[in-house]
Amino acid sequence: MATIKDVAKLAAVSPSTVSRVIAGSNRISLETKMRVHRAMEQLNYVPNAIARSLARSHTRTIGFTLARQADQAFSNPFFPEVMRGMSSVAQTKDYNILLSISRTAEEEKAKCLQLIRERRVDGLIVSTSRAKDPLIDALIKEDVPFVLIGRSMEKPVLSVNNDNVQAARLATSHLIQQGYHKIAFISGDTNLVVSLDRIDGYKQALIEHNLPLAAERIVEADFSIEGGFQALNRLKQSGVEFDAVMAADDLFALGALKFAEHYGLKVPEELGIVGFNDSPLMSFIDPPLTSVKILAYELGTEAMELLLNVLDDPEKARTKKEIVIASELIIRKSSQRCEEE
Repeated sequence: MATIKDVAKLAAVSPSTVSRVIAGSNRISLETKMRVHRAMEQLNYVPNAIARSLARSHTRTIGFTLARQADQAFSNPFFPEVMRGMSSVAQTKDYNILLSISRTAEEEKAKCLQLIRERRVDGLIVSTSRAKDPLIDALIKEDVPFVLIGRSMEKPVLSVNNDNVQAARLATSHLIQQGYHKIAFISGDTNLVVSLDRIDGYKQALIEHNLPLAAERIVEADFSIEGGFQALNRLKQSGVEFDAVMAADDLFALGALKFAEHYGLKVPEELGIVGFNDSPLMSFIDPPLTSVKILAYELGTEAMELLLNVLDDPEKARTKKEIVIASELIIRKSSQRCEEE
């Protein structure tokens, strides 16, 4: 069985530093804390005193983790709306929310384990799922109560999700029915399950309508308006032809509109555009943008309700429940090239 000295040796720190990290000292740097927690995880070291405290203490605080830059997270209306839904439930149950923002998957994992081991939260809501997700593996191993917003590709977990495959399939089919046959797809990070699911739905629609799968029309972008613009610019510079854009986020759709304005393309006559999330401003853009309405507020409320139910009755965690929230395609002028579908 590993000792505190073993942890100190592996983390290249003194045993007293390990003790201070375990105690939650604010005088230890984040880098050192991450190194110590990684060593504890590798050695499967959990001090008995902490284990006993975790079993009997309640912080009435829920952690919410975002694995992206803060400016990216809050420039996208999706995440604030999820948090608003979470907060509405947490307030009624007298819980607080602690927000943790990380730049990388490794940092996210270390911070979440730190929150749990320092007894700062009772459970976690994880905002992003990856194709291969070390955080999910670690939380399962540590037996941490958590709910995933999204879908796990590897393990059954408690989750709240949209049917992103179906939503992207219907949105792409709408463009095809409007007479667009060379449809580009702007994707977010393709390590994320949500990106892979939306690409899958896009491909399914092309196959159903006997259109070729042109891999060169699928382009990855940073989550921003400029990212969407630059993604389409790369396609144009590469000589890839497209007459419509299926954007995996409204920010990308706004980038597509910027692209159309820059190159003098008429929307929807020469370029059709569909986005995702149906952000509040989409109906006020000129032309108004078609978008898949994702009920982000409901995602937040359902995730918080599910987690608090598990905290009240841990046996409920044994049933790996997935709640699927419906989405809806809101059709506006940016994709209506024909009188009727």
